[in-house]
Parts: sequence; structure tokens; C-alpha cells
Amino acid sequence: MEPKHPTLIKQSEPYRMATHGKKADILIRQPEGYIQQMQAANPVLTPDQCEYIRFSTCFYRSLLCFDGMMLHSSAVAVDDRAYLFTAPSGTGKSTHTSQWLQLFQNRALIINDDKPALRWIDKQLCACGTPFSGKTAQSRNVCIPVAGICILERGKTNQIKSITAKQAIPILYEQTIHSLRAQKMEQLLAMLQSVVEAIPLYRMRCTIGVEAARTAYEGMSQSGQRRKTEV
Repeated sequence: MEPKHPTLIKQSEPYRMATHGKKADILIRQPEGYIQQMQAANPVLTPDQCEYIRFSTCFYRSLLCFDGMMLHSSAVAVDDRAYLFTAPSGTGKSTHTSQWLQLFQNRALIINDDKPALRWIDKQLCACGTPFSGKTAQSRNVCIPVAGICILERGKTNQIKSITAKQAIPILYEQTIHSLRAQKMEQLLAMLQSVVEAIPLYRMRCTIGVEAARTAYEGMSQSGQRRKTEV
């Protein structure tokens, strides 16, 4: 892709790589006049925002062809294990994962704060950074194995529990791209099924603070280790 506006140009730079003459797996073009049409339909959006939305949508649709999908979430890693927190916008995903950085400091990093890519790589589900990372623009060009996915809710106390695939699927489906044609929808559903069958799933009600991060980490890391041992 060849972005023309500053946001995507800046956020894409850490992902630049030499092609050595090879063709790209995904090619995203910007049709002539598309940005103007999109802005005319959405006057509140700037050309910069229109480009960002179009390129991210094209990328995540194409990702379905490469054993991957997008999950609207904040993905944080501790000790090379990734933990994803998903919820509707405004719930506090970024606030929660920022507490992980405070708690674990240099042991932790944000992989992607809004739209990490999930991909099966060498039979492991990995959370991967992308240039498309929301308002905070926090992302790293890394791929880290996923230890758990948690549905986050606000609460007056910190409580986390395991949930079933059946409980998680409707919520996870709502937090990914699903305006798709039939073939892409089949790919998405197959990918989503493979994720919920392989990865520990949780629901957490939490306050804002470091103790919420501690509760989440202890619940997800310990439960995940038990499940791995049992399998």
C-alpha cells in the first residue's frame, strides 16, 4: 500500500520491509476519487481519516485469506504471552491494558491497542501488531502467541471467570469485521471457530487500577497454564 496522508504514513513506517522483488501478498489500492466520495458521504471525516478507514478495512478483509482475522481489542503481552481484552468502544480496554504496563513495566508491551491481527502461525495463534491501532496509535511490529481472550466489563469489584465458546462467540463476532460477502464470511466463521476452540476465554468485571490488571493476569495466566497441563 502507498498511503498519502500523514497518519497512515507515520504508523506504517515501523512495518516497512524490503521485498527483494517479490510480489506483495496483499495489495491495497486507492481508486481515483474514492476519498472524495467517502468524505462526501461522511462530512465529519477528514481525508486522512477516510484513507485510514479504507486501508484498514481492505487489509482486514484480505487477512481472512491468510489464516487471520481482526479482533477489536487491546492486546498486551507479558513475558512473551499475549492477552487480549475486547469490549464495545468506551468500555475502557486501553485504560485497563495501560495498567498492565504500570504493573509489569519493562516486562510488558502493547502489541496493538485497537485492532490486532490474529493469525495462525506454525500452529500457534498469534496476536500481531498492525499500523491500524486506533486513537492511541500504540502498536509494535511483533507476533506473540495468545494466552487468552477476555471480554471486559465495568464493575465495582475485580472478578474474572472462564466462559465457554458458546458464550464468547456472539460477542467476539460483534467485535470483528463482518460486513462481508459469502466466501469471506465463511472464512471468518471458520477462523472464529478455530480461535474459540483453542484459546482460553474469559469474562471480567473490573474497576480502574493496577489491582484490576493483577487480577486479570493472575486469572488468565494461571487458568491458561492449568488448561495447557490438562490438555
